[in-house]
Amino acid sequence: MRYGDHFFMNLVENKKAHLRFEILKPFQAGIELSGAETKSLRKKQGSLEGARVLVRGGEAFLVGMSISPYQVANTPEGYQPDATRRLLLKKDEIAEIGDAESKKGLTVVPFEVYNAGRYIKVRIAIVRGKNKADKRQDLKRKDDEREIQQAMRGKK
Repeated sequence: MRYGDHFFMNLVENKKAHLRFEILKPFQAGIELSGAETKSLRKKQGSLEGARVLVRGGEAFLVGMSISPYQVANTPEGYQPDATRRLLLKKDEIAEIGDAESKKGLTVVPFEVYNAGRYIKVRIAIVRGKNKADKRQDLKRKDDEREIQQAMRGKK
């Protein structure tokens, strides 16, 4: 995907997050990584399952994201694949995320890690959990849309 002078490419995606959560407000954040972690993510070796964003001491951190070692034989001693990583956001965005985190029923979840030019970015969002009825309704709506598209193409 191309936007302006940057190429965007999904590297890691949290596929179940769209089913489990209702997005209230999305954000784009930079992420503080080592060189080996950047290379590993560019090879799509990571997972966002169970990851979330926490605000502590005026800074935002990504907790629970796992990045596999780039080269297992050359992995630095003491490397932790699921280490806490700092997110690069503006102060007002961090304050907004911190306020949402303190409210009951809201959380902040990462949806995808992507390449924006030479930078690695994370798309996060303030979300509210869906109940079973909402999940079923979303799945039914997707099935209906798929059937409509197939009927328009003449496949049925």
